Amino acid sequence: MTLDRNALIVAFLRQAGWGAATRTDLVPDASMRRYERLVNQAGETVILMDAPPDANPDIRRFTTIARYLSDVGLSAPQVLGEDRCNGFLLLEDLGDDLFVRLVLKDPKSESVLYKNAVDTLVTLHRENPPDLVHFGAELMAEQASLVFETWVQALNGQVPGDTAARFTAGFQTLLEQKTQGEPVMILRDFHAENLLWLPDRIGVARVGLLDFQDAMLAHPGYDLVSLLQDVRRDVPASLEQEMITHYISQTDQNETGFRDAYAVLGVQRNLRILAVFARLASGLGKSKYARLIPRTWGHLMRGLEHSALAPIAASLTEILPYPSRENLQKLTAK
Repeated sequence: MTLDRNALIVAFLRQAGWGAATRTDLVPDASMRRYERLVNQAGETVILMDAPPDANPDIRRFTTIARYLSDVGLSAPQVLGEDRCNGFLLLEDLGDDLFVRLVLKDPKSESVLYKNAVDTLVTLHRENPPDLVHFGAELMAEQASLVFETWVQALNGQVPGDTAARFTAGFQTLLEQKTQGEPVMILRDFHAENLLWLPDRIGVARVGLLDFQDAMLAHPGYDLVSLLQDVRRDVPASLEQEMITHYISQTDQNETGFRDAYAVLGVQRNLRILAVFARLASGLGKSKYARLIPRTWGHLMRGLEHSALAPIAASLTEILPYPSRENLQKLTAK
């Protein structure tokens, strides 16, 4: 962070009444945003989001979605102050009880926490969504095909002929066939490191939501995949199936159709994540993301075993390089 930007933060905090607060950096994520926890003399806390406008979307996307989520009874951080011009937000502090931390402390809590997370999705999907970009088959296929540029090309060199184009066209057709229906609001990064437990609240409001500014409209299975095929922690296969069944039981989804869509969306999401992690680990020098690739690969390969993926499974597995230790080292050496 430059000295000039820190001066802007100091001015923003002073104007918001938090100029004398103690500031502590929070753990960074893969985005271009920074977060700090502020503590005033009375022991009250808030969160500062620092989202430089030249590297982030307009913060109004975050504030608009946060207010929508609160309006439908979910727990997004309350917006306490904002500077749209410079990309600063002052947010309600929802605490540190991330699902991932609570499960580490008490593994028996996992099923209860995940059931509440699924109930949160059920509640969200029953609401009329706001006007957002549709994350449809064409865009999903394009994002998945980036794996050829960042993963395949990085390890095997130039991708042969029109391989990527043929995959994109075939996968788009598959997505169109398997993910039909009325789209719902998806938060896109709905997983254990972005969910907080708020036991003093009631019902689905006990699940605190973070990192939703990239929300879009898509098939309702998308965020369920994000939750249950977590690339940052191992979710037991039995729990994954239990939660899929629970979601279906709470909605009017056709079971076979939903499970097919879930499998196809899982492959899409894991291909996209593989592409992103490959880019972060090589082109941007963030080698820590290479450690997450084997788990992502595992989700991808299991997804490709589903019968709904038969049209693309064989050709895709043939061209994707296996994430061996040698390949991961090659990736991070670039």
